[in-house]
Amino acid sequence: MDDAGRRWTAAVPVPPRRFWLRVFLVGLALWLATVVVIFLTRNPTLLPTLVLLGSFLVPVTFVTWAFERRDTGEVTVTLVFATFLAGGVLGVLGSAVLESYLLRPSVVLFLSVGLIEEAAKLAALALLTRRLAVKTLRDGMILGAAVGFGFSALESAGYAFIALFTVQGLSVVQVVLTEILRGLVAPVGHGLWTAILGGVLFATSTRDHVVVGSRLLLAYLGVAVLHALWDAMHVIALYLTLLLTGDLGAPVSGTGSLERPTPGQAVLMPVLEGLGLAAVAVLGVVWLLVLWRSGRRGWGRPSHGWRVPTGSTAGVPRR
Repeated sequence: MDDAGRRWTAAVPVPPRRFWLRVFLVGLALWLATVVVIFLTRNPTLLPTLVLLGSFLVPVTFVTWAFERRDTGEVTVTLVFATFLAGGVLGVLGSAVLESYLLRPSVVLFLSVGLIEEAAKLAALALLTRRLAVKTLRDGMILGAAVGFGFSALESAGYAFIALFTVQGLSVVQVVLTEILRGLVAPVGHGLWTAILGGVLFATSTRDHVVVGSRLLLAYLGVAVLHALWDAMHVIALYLTLLLTGDLGAPVSGTGSLERPTPGQAVLMPVLEGLGLAAVAVLGVVWLLVLWRSGRRGWGRPSHGWRVPTGSTAGVPRR
């Protein structure tokens, strides 16, 4: 209180507008500086800095951008950070365990990967947000994006680490190229897919129950299909190229590429793959935008489904 007896409250700091842009520009400058210093000094102790900065730059930027559009005060910096880091780790670990035991070479391999990884991220999101008093569609999308981008950042760090080792020795160039490529596609990958699932999860759940109804199941299957198509697009483009060029008997290497492609095939295959990835990205973005706008209309909760109490892992069917 002040001298006059009036109550006062401390002002809560509000991030400046377009704070996400500052995050991106500062992070990009630090990453570029790291690249330059590594090439100048050839100091291998800087490689972890390069991998982490490059892998987390775009995911952190998009999570910051999404946080500025939160719906309620329950979505705090602490909660977003927890879902980004803990959700990403839980998703990666859960996927790794399930894939090691369940995946086998088959025609549905890519779909299986999509189903497993999207289930792991959705479970992590539901676990970390089970105590929220208010669940709105838009907050679900923001927190879902946080889990998805956390997963994406950790996965990209793994790919960058693998790219570092080549038969010629350590290759900083391969790390840089890998991080640039994955950074460019990160906005239309894991973060987008889990944002969709998070929105549907929150829109169909209550304070005390996570409702696993038909809407959530359909969204889960749809996102898993987008995920599978994205991962399988190289193989799809390969067989479309062989079909369109009438060369179905052409030898294919173990990496899924033509061993002796004709000039036409060498041009057609990457074009088809790029167009396919663009189509999958557009479908995901359109779905995301439609879902986000439906939040304005107060998308209601379903009247039935499998309701999982937040304090329990057992599901009890209710009508």
